[in-house]
Amino acid sequence: MKDDDILAHIHELIAEEHGLRQRLASGSISSHEENNRIKQLEEALDQAWDLLRQRRARREFGEDPDSAAPRPIQEVEEYRQ
Repeated sequence: MKDDDILAHIHELIAEEHGLRQRLASGSISSHEENNRIKQLEEALDQAWDLLRQRRARREFGEDPDSAAPRPIQEVEEYRQ
């Protein structure tokens, strides 16, 4: 994915999160459903931000940013700590 594609994906994930919160407030989904999907969205956002960081780092070091690849969520989560 190119930077613009990743940023568009991030925008979509954030828009979905806002939509979930509105659906919860209106009662069209349960808090359990909302919590489960929010967790999935947060993990997807973590991976997307990580991919952008990888691409930036590769670009800064003269490497091909397209060689960056999404990492498993467990690896991304451990990396953040």
